[in-house]
Amino acid sequence: MADEAENDRIDRLRRLRFLQVPAAASEPMAAAPQERAQAEVTERRVSHEQWLRVRGLCLTQLDPALVVPLSADQLAETIERVVDQVARGERIHLNLREQKELASELVNDIKGLGPIQPLLEDDAINDILINGPDRIFVERKGKVSLFPVHFRDQKHLVSVCQRIATDMGRRVDESSPMVDARLKDGSRVNIVFPPLALDGPYVSIRKFSKKTIDFAKMVDNGSCSPAMARVLEIAASIRLNIIVSGGTGSGKTTLLNALSRFIAFDERVITVEDAAELQLQQPHVVRMETRPPSLEGKGEVTQRDLVRNALRMRPDRIIVGEVRAAEAFDMLQAMNTGHDGSMSTIHSNNARDAIIRIENMVQMGSMSLPQSAIRTQIVSAVDLIVQIGRQRDGVRRIVQVSDVAGLENDVVVMNDIFRLMFEGEDENGKLRTRYVTSPARPSFYDKLKYCGMEQAWQAALAGESA
Repeated sequence: MADEAENDRIDRLRRLRFLQVPAAASEPMAAAPQERAQAEVTERRVSHEQWLRVRGLCLTQLDPALVVPLSADQLAETIERVVDQVARGERIHLNLREQKELASELVNDIKGLGPIQPLLEDDAINDILINGPDRIFVERKGKVSLFPVHFRDQKHLVSVCQRIATDMGRRVDESSPMVDARLKDGSRVNIVFPPLALDGPYVSIRKFSKKTIDFAKMVDNGSCSPAMARVLEIAASIRLNIIVSGGTGSGKTTLLNALSRFIAFDERVITVEDAAELQLQQPHVVRMETRPPSLEGKGEVTQRDLVRNALRMRPDRIIVGEVRAAEAFDMLQAMNTGHDGSMSTIHSNNARDAIIRIENMVQMGSMSLPQSAIRTQIVSAVDLIVQIGRQRDGVRRIVQVSDVAGLENDVVVMNDIFRLMFEGEDENGKLRTRYVTSPARPSFYDKLKYCGMEQAWQAALAGESA
């Protein structure tokens, strides 16, 4: 009996020792990894070493053959039971919240992308920017801020990066240190590996809304006015060739998706993209994606190859996700050879710069073409350029809608149908804006008349002026 009493006393002492709470570190996110781990101890009531020990033992008890077929919810229930058993066996006291936290962490590592999985599931977050294992930034409502999550170490981040690339049939390592990919939900990913990345792997994830964003929502968000939405709806429905221009993260793809909603359901639409991002709702959509070269430098399929091939696939419209290089020439060819209503996006600061960029990109693939011939093709092919930008209050707004009116003395003539004017800001820091319209008749007026939409066009412009 004395021996049993002594053993009970020793067990109680051990449990008390395990429940001791170490001192907290003062700035977990800004601290070094050791200090950050110490801060986590304060929240978890157990030491960092005990947490990792339970975690490691749980992983050894999970059979991959049984875990893979399980859904995330089923896996969470299974892991919670395993965590409880391991903690009891190791005499480590984990309360219910800690068990669920550890189970969630393991589920995210096994089924998802580790600590950033909850960020991917948060609809309020638009971008996730990872600068090494300890610094993760997110964009909400156009504002970027540091977020209090992290990877365990650089190996953990490397593992997640390689999983993303492998799922897309691509490779990222020191020999191939840059890769573009996409996640299962369509989010766009760019990864840069050491030695190019000096502070560990850099990952940029551009999320796309799970809810379809149409012009009604863009009006509600302040991205455009009702009159502009109506004008762009008419432009898409009468098959004008449209270029969406803007900077990185300005909302070009979102706007292109909104425009595509007005494509008739009986049209055959072919999309060409580097990484599939478009979310077209039509039933007859053919999606194509580029392929990078293999390690031997073979097998590359560029956007230009795909655009050329798309012309042989009997398209009604061709949509190029983003024109970056020589495929601009083939895109203009498509627009000029009966594929009205084609669309694309381009990086530029304003509508005039978009014309210059298209001209430069055409010259990349066809150096022998004279400048006048290129500009003639651009004017003949492109009807509208829609400029969108992210403003300093975080709102993405359409700032310019320009009609490519013609060519005069080898200079492209453009007419701004809408131009955004700034009038100050309110007490909350939100910009006050209005649109100025042009009464000039657009260069595609005959097409408006042919489609019976000239009165609707004039009514929309009159509504903005009023």
